[in-house]
Amino acid sequence: MLDTYGWSDALQRLFHEHAARGLIPARVTVQQRGHYGLVIETGEVVGELSGRFHFEAEATGYPVAGDWVAVTPPADEGPVMIQALLPRSTSFVRREANGGRAQVVAANIDLALLVASLNADLNPRRIERYLATAWESGARPVVVLTKADTCEDPAPLIEEIKAIAHGVEVHVVSAVTGEGMADLAALLKPGETAVLLGSSGVGKSTLVNALAGRELMHTREIREDDARGRHTTTHRELVLLPSGALVLDTPGMRELGLWNADTGLAATFGDLETEVEALAAHCRFRDCGHGAEPGCAVRAALESGELDAERWEAYGKLQRELAHLDRKESPAAASQARKVWIQREKAMRQRAKHRETDE
Repeated sequence: MLDTYGWSDALQRLFHEHAARGLIPARVTVQQRGHYGLVIETGEVVGELSGRFHFEAEATGYPVAGDWVAVTPPADEGPVMIQALLPRSTSFVRREANGGRAQVVAANIDLALLVASLNADLNPRRIERYLATAWESGARPVVVLTKADTCEDPAPLIEEIKAIAHGVEVHVVSAVTGEGMADLAALLKPGETAVLLGSSGVGKSTLVNALAGRELMHTREIREDDARGRHTTTHRELVLLPSGALVLDTPGMRELGLWNADTGLAATFGDLETEVEALAAHCRFRDCGHGAEPGCAVRAALESGELDAERWEAYGKLQRELAHLDRKESPAAASQARKVWIQREKAMRQRAKHRETDE
């Protein structure tokens, strides 16, 4: 049964020291309020954290759905005890809205299905956040646009999303009509794990039910007044599909704060960075900050429409968000940021002085 849930030779090698302690491997299928649904070789069991593990684990070290753990063998009654967490191959991490700590949403994921609905709540800027976090996770991102049957003219919206999803597949589906579902199902391979990520009401649970061919997850209609959904899924659950693929459904996220996503941000906006670098070669000043400096080729391209102003602003906003987090977490980063700011101020004053002299 473990092979069905993605157990591999590599995991077996990692588990050697735990096996020597008499522990057995398990995968977390459900995480809810401190209790865990687990799959072991012989079937499904309930698990709890051992006192020692609970005491020693860091914030991102607690098991989540998709994790592999080492547990005590099951007895006649009572839960098995989770004693250790195996290293994660991938992890989707966001910053919590309260407190700003890291929160692991899903672990050991092969495919990140970033789900958005083709309705009034479709937001390219939100999708860019998901793309950055997905690239950072190590999983392969795929954008899934749902509810195609509810949109009279989806073509412009689809093209808008494709324009920002550089190098990422975009699938348009309808669980009602079946449009695009076969192509989406073909992405899900036996033994591999996909996670569904997106806001409330975008149709994640409906997708799981359609892929499974039966109702596994409870669904609810979206609100008519603002096209946004209410929370339906209240916990994370790993589901085994008839095809042998695994899908992890997650609760809708009202906010996705970035966490340590520099690499993911670069992957998401790589095409924009290339354009800006080419333009920057024509700026009047070598250290141009592309703000109010005269002779800025980047600013000229933004004003003419050659460069997408909304995407440029979104990129800057996400960069500032990560920089703020770095300063908050690291005094050294804060000191470096201050030095950079001082250098830029000096450079601007020098340029102003030279202009006054020239005049």
